Amino acid sequence: MSLPTDRVYSESHEWHKVEGDTLTLGLTRFAVDQLTDVTYVQMKPKGTRFKPGDVIGEVESVKTTSDIYCVAGGEVVEVNAALSDDPSILNSDPYGAGWLVKIKVGDRGALDKCMDAATYGKQYA
Repeated sequence: MSLPTDRVYSESHEWHKVEGDTLTLGLTRFAVDQLTDVTYVQMKPKGTRFKPGDVIGEVESVKTTSDIYCVAGGEVVEVNAALSDDPSILNSDPYGAGWLVKIKVGDRGALDKCMDAATYGKQYA
């Protein structure tokens, strides 16, 4: 499994990419493969504030519905609207066009507990 090295990975299979005070959140290829065909994505709306570890959305597939967590705290500043029209983007490009939400990071301390690409890849490749 080839993982982008510019982000960190949580045990619940979300990736977190920090650029300045903005964090982009998505699901890993491992998570997407476990879900199989994604049919619906719903994230908390722009302006929603949340604490580290809170559920900030859900993804439905033909198999199950899964909650999405963010290990950092902050405020939603953008939701990937393209996924509302075509949730299959998440299946085809989870590390690029399939990002879920962008967050203005407040509390980023928990990001230090996340895995780097090499560690995540060893466990879930």
